[in-house]
Order: sequence, then structure tokens, then C-alpha cells
Amino acid sequence: MVIALIGATGLVGRVMMKVLEERRFPVSSFIPCASARSAGRKLEFNGAEHTIVTVEEAIEARPDIALFSAGAATSRQYARSFAERGTFVIDNSSAWRNDPSVPLVVPEVNAHTLNANTKIIANPNCSTIQMVLPLAPIHKRYGIRRLVIATYQSVTGTGVKAVQQLENERAGIKGEMAYPHPIDLNCFPHGGDFLENGYTAEEMKLVNETRKILDSPEIQITATVVRIPVAGGHSEAVNIELDNDFHIDEIRQLLHKTPGVVVQDDPINNIYPMPKQAAGHDEVFVGRIRRDHSVNFGLDLWIVADNLRKGAATNAIQIAQHLLDNKLV
Repeated sequence: MVIALIGATGLVGRVMMKVLEERRFPVSSFIPCASARSAGRKLEFNGAEHTIVTVEEAIEARPDIALFSAGAATSRQYARSFAERGTFVIDNSSAWRNDPSVPLVVPEVNAHTLNANTKIIANPNCSTIQMVLPLAPIHKRYGIRRLVIATYQSVTGTGVKAVQQLENERAGIKGEMAYPHPIDLNCFPHGGDFLENGYTAEEMKLVNETRKILDSPEIQITATVVRIPVAGGHSEAVNIELDNDFHIDEIRQLLHKTPGVVVQDDPINNIYPMPKQAAGHDEVFVGRIRRDHSVNFGLDLWIVADNLRKGAATNAIQIAQHLLDNKLV
């Protein structure tokens, strides 16, 4: 299996390599790609040194799978060139997520949308992935009418520059700013660019991607994205209005049985998901499971996951594994 990784030197790219190694994905040839200024440098993967090449060189190598994590502009420029040569592209950027011809995939939820002809596959936004995984079985059983979402997102979701800003501020060092405000001892309701409708791009990703993955354009969704000074993962307070009544114990049992979901819901003993404990794990953690008595059929969930793992790298590798297991590649 020949694998190309576009964006190999970035934060998510490095985690993708780690997940490939941990899962012993059968890589016979590994092609790391980065910008032209990084070409020729060496990096280690699976105990061997590999030379970073340009994307153009990787295209000519015709890999079986190309993992993209280098931004939307790069994906739009090069993804089709890979696909035209028969390569499956798994793209971690926003470039293809809203394209109706491109599947937007969380494997546990909608791997059925993949086939031998879906050469470009979109990896959803990190905050969407961790939310739809526990929501999918609830929607299937009870029907979701409306979602009200507040996220509390790690600086790692912005990248290395944001992590460095947080570390600099905690050390009292002046440095380059990834955000318009200090992030240490602070939080701000700003993720992505502000749009004409008053929402941010990150908030609209939660709206549009959730509807597409669940194949339910009728779900009413509103979201507020908040950036907070943590590095372990993203957290979400999700208020759900269902179409049908439920028993809270049924919800817990449903989530217990959902692959990839871990229920941590014993608040009396201070047990609930937190990003510090989620860091480094592939599962999505759910707690504070309770009925919302302010509306009919209301439910509240607290959802936490490592945004670099299940929220990005792990989900992409799971897509690749699905292609392999089902002999699509």
C-alpha cells in the first residue's frame, strides 16, 4: 500500500503518522509531502527515514491513498490531480465538505457512502466528528428536531502557531499571535472568520456538516464556538430536542453500545468527560446525560474528544482502513 501524506510536517500530519504506526496500517511505501521549502528534509516513519518531496512528485508516484492535511487551498489545487490518476484522496480540509458529489464521512456513521468511484473523500471538521458519533444512534432511534451547540475548543485546533502563543503567554514571553487576543486565562467566542449572517465559519461547519453526515437537512441547528486555553481536546455542550419521547436510561444504554463512544456519566462522584483525560485517545467521551425539562423531549449531552485524533487524524485513517477492508483500494 503506497501512502502519500500531504502536510506531513504539520500538527495533524504528525499525528496521522503516529496513528498509522499505532494501528500498523500496511504501508509498503510512504511518501511525505510538504511545501517546496521543506522538500529534501528527512522525517522518520515506521522506524525509517523518509525524504520529504513536493506534491507534484507525489502525484507522479500514483499512490493508492493520499492523506491531505495542508489546508483548503492546497486540497483544491491538487486533490483532483491525484484522483484522476486513481488515487483515493482523504482530505482533512474544508475544501470538499460541502460538495454534494463528495462523501463527508465518519466511518461508524456513514461509511456506506463510500465506493470504488468516490476518489475524493472529505474528513469532517473536528467538532462535527465528535458530535455526530453519539448523535447518530439517537437520531436513528428518536429523530432529532433541533440542536443548540456551544463548543469549548482547544488551541490545537488552530495549529502550531496557536499552541506556541499559549505557551509563550504562560511563560511571559512576547511572540507571534495566532489570535487577535491573549488566550491564556481567557476565552473568546471566535472560531474562523465571521460571516454575513453573524455566525463564524466554524459554527456553520457544525450546521452544514451535521446535516450532511446524518442525511437530515431538516434538523434545525444553531452553534456558538468558543476558543479556550487548553491543549487536550474539544468539549461541547449539546442541547437536543427530539421528535419522540425517551427514557434517560435508554439513552445511556444506546450510547454504551455505540462503537467509539465511552460513557463517563457519574457526576455525583465527579466523573464526567474532560479534555485533559481525552488527550491521546481515539474515543469520544460523553457525560452529563440528562433530560432538559424546558422543552418536550429535550436532552443534554457533554461531549469531549481529542480533536487531533478522532477529530482529524484517526478518523482519516479509519476511512483508509475501511477502503482497505472492503477491497475498494
